Amino acid sequence: MQHTTTPDGVRIAYQVRGEGAPLVLLAGQANNHHWWDGVRDDFHAERSTLTVDYRGTGESDKPDSPYSTEIFAQDVIAVLDELGIDRADVYGTSMGGRVGQQLAARHPHRVRSLVLGCTSPGGPHAVERDNDVRRSLVQPQPGAARQALLELMYTPGWLATHSGPHRTLGDPAMPPYAQRRHLVASNQHDAWHLLPGISAPTMVVHGSDDLLNPAANAPLLANRIPGARLHMIPGARHAYFEEFRAVASPLVLDFLTAVPPR
Repeated sequence: MQHTTTPDGVRIAYQVRGEGAPLVLLAGQANNHHWWDGVRDDFHAERSTLTVDYRGTGESDKPDSPYSTEIFAQDVIAVLDELGIDRADVYGTSMGGRVGQQLAARHPHRVRSLVLGCTSPGGPHAVERDNDVRRSLVQPQPGAARQALLELMYTPGWLATHSGPHRTLGDPAMPPYAQRRHLVASNQHDAWHLLPGISAPTMVVHGSDDLLNPAANAPLLANRIPGARLHMIPGARHAYFEEFRAVASPLVLDFLTAVPPR
């Protein structure tokens, strides 16, 4: 485990695996680098991977102060600076895709290419999950909300043959205040005005059956970012990158390989 300290004094943990050109992998809300445990090896034949424990998660500091997707992006920049990486490919899923939007829009010289998975632009232009989904995630019965989240992440067939542990359900060691800070950061994200300024080659990937972050957000992003490609994965839910890794990981690698050097 390695750390760097951000300009505002927060220690951020990061993890580097493999060799080759760097691919930054950004996890979902209230999750640490273990979000990528099931798939990061898929990239190591061609890339090194860099993951970050967001402030509030994992081995990073957990200040009880406002968080935002822009702050998370600045933390990633601090890690890139620590490692001497001038430019990297960035693959963000769920809230990590929102952080990726901030990185590519606000730090364009640091992002060679961008993959946005199961994410949205946020703000009033985004398509929000419906009320039934919202209610399922706040059930009072022990375990009911967790089961609802599992079923939004994965198909029934996959769950029947994969008993876990499921690394995409949140960092269990996060203090409650940090969980709330992450929720607010994700909910307050609105990059709609920034998206047309993204110059990095971009691919948007989404599961066609994603209800947690509705699939209708994918074409919104692809149409808003100049030249972006769109790829929908039929039958996939929110954690498409894990359950459908045999499709998603090669898709991402093919896209990264096709991006010309700049």
